[in-house]
Amino acid sequence: MVRARLDKSPRDVAAMFDQVAKRYDILNDLLSLGRTKAWRRSVVATIAPTTGMRILDCAAGTGSSTAPLVSAGADAIASDFSLGMLEAGQKRERELTFIAADNLALPFADGVFDVVTISFGLRNVANTSRALMEARRVTRVGGRLVVCEFSHPTNRLFRVIYLRYLMRVLPPLARAFSSNPEAYTYLAESIEEWPNQSALAERIAESGWSSVSWQNLTGGIVAIHQGINGGGASRLGGSDNTPGR
Repeated sequence: MVRARLDKSPRDVAAMFDQVAKRYDILNDLLSLGRTKAWRRSVVATIAPTTGMRILDCAAGTGSSTAPLVSAGADAIASDFSLGMLEAGQKRERELTFIAADNLALPFADGVFDVVTISFGLRNVANTSRALMEARRVTRVGGRLVVCEFSHPTNRLFRVIYLRYLMRVLPPLARAFSSNPEAYTYLAESIEEWPNQSALAERIAESGWSSVSWQNLTGGIVAIHQGINGGGASRLGGSDNTPGR
């Protein structure tokens, strides 16, 4: 079994996801206590896809985040660097376009997308700032970034309970249901060390995105961050801190 470390070696991360690809979506629903689908619906609502909108869905895995964008009429591409995840996705979502791509060196020309989005994948890249700048490079001026990622619950007591679930409950559940339970130990550790909402917003702004804001879901367990490619200097916008969904 391959288990990525917090240095997030691309080879280890890709191999880890290759091993969990077949049951990845099912286990996500189980371990999130059924919230994954609601979070993905919130991402779609934030993007508001329309006919002809050009969208790059980075770290799309099996394409479960890409399919509703295409269903809404968008011209969406699912990219990932895990060949195992792409293979699993191609078997399930035959209408989607899948491309093997590294978030640190995207194989697309400058300014070709209206929206670049990444759900639960930014946390896994070896260089967050480089991935954010690469996303900006392929987004047109005026286009948007939409990042959905695990974050920090805003209520202190809820955060304590949540962290106990991550570190004490999630690993035994993964051992019972996953072919690679060590991957979910990495998941818990990577969530715990990930920056909070404001810190990630700062990092996005420092990478060149303007009007950066965020919206909390499920009390801050997950947050959706947005930014605009203003084509010039970046700046922070306001935060939405909407209570959990």
